[in-house]
Amino acid sequence: MPQDQRRRVGVLMGGRSSEREVSLASGRQVFYNLDRAKYVGLPIFMDTAGRLWRMPEKLVIQNTCADVEARLAADAARLWLEDLPGEVDVVFNALHGKYGDDGCIQGALELLGVPYTGSGVLGCALSLDKPMAHALLAAHGFDVPPACIVDAADWARDPAGELGRIAAVGDDVVVLPAREGSSIGVSVVRGAAAAPADLAAAVDAALAYDNRVLVEAFLDGMEFSVIVVGNGDAAEAFSPTETTTENAFMTYDDKYMPGRSQKITPARVDAAVLDRLRAEAVRVYRAMGFQGYARLDGFLMPDGRILFTDPNSTSGMSPSSFMFHQAAEAGLTPVALVDRILALALAAHAAKRGPL
Repeated sequence: MPQDQRRRVGVLMGGRSSEREVSLASGRQVFYNLDRAKYVGLPIFMDTAGRLWRMPEKLVIQNTCADVEARLAADAARLWLEDLPGEVDVVFNALHGKYGDDGCIQGALELLGVPYTGSGVLGCALSLDKPMAHALLAAHGFDVPPACIVDAADWARDPAGELGRIAAVGDDVVVLPAREGSSIGVSVVRGAAAAPADLAAAVDAALAYDNRVLVEAFLDGMEFSVIVVGNGDAAEAFSPTETTTENAFMTYDDKYMPGRSQKITPARVDAAVLDRLRAEAVRVYRAMGFQGYARLDGFLMPDGRILFTDPNSTSGMSPSSFMFHQAAEAGLTPVALVDRILALALAAHAAKRGPL
């Protein structure tokens, strides 16, 4: 493609959420895996105040968001949101968490008429709000774990009563903020009914990140993740990854620090089970209204049941991400995967009628 016909891709990273470090790593990986024959990359950093900055490459390679923010005033240039249509043809959204993959930035880009990767406002909002995602999946007939929702106001007014409701969920429970990712604010409490102090501490920890807490039954099965790519009926699932850890759940460090967990692609189950996992992942993807790509996390139980507990409208894309492992199993290089995601975004936005 002639140089002047290459598409301008704004790679959006950083952000205001607790997952901004993951976003920076993802954005960096995307930026360096753009097909330079087809795209011109513009790295864009969102700071913790929600302001956008054009980043020079010397900031893209900085280690942490704090390192980047310390140098923005001296080395970067402010980029006003309303100027994006004149600067980019499409945004590769590498933001994670609140304000990034919850419908907020998607709504802003819709108002500007700028195409972006991944799902639209509703799909993103539903996926980050875990109680809403579970309610939607249950309405579509999918298995979901027993759970209850604890509201901050109810917890402050009657903690003993709320602990009683939680006890009905199960003996072993997972306590998590309603809208967070990367295992931030998550606790596992064993023997919850006999450990009210531990359970109360777990609820308080989760409430530090949101005003609602989801408490769900602990699932003792094989944890897996499936990347699904495509728009509408053309969605297809990659080969599932099995995740294992010595901890009670996949912690933040387990997910992102080398050597802290195992990510095995394909998962260690027979071919028929792999096909079931892939088929169910596509069904969940469609039920959630996802577009472009998504990551579906869940558990394969000893009795053969499949429960999707965490449908994500996006996925981490750091160098060690199993998203690239699964793409490699499908014969896609990182450059080819990024190109495919961008092509799917452009196709989805060209075909939409109203917001995506």
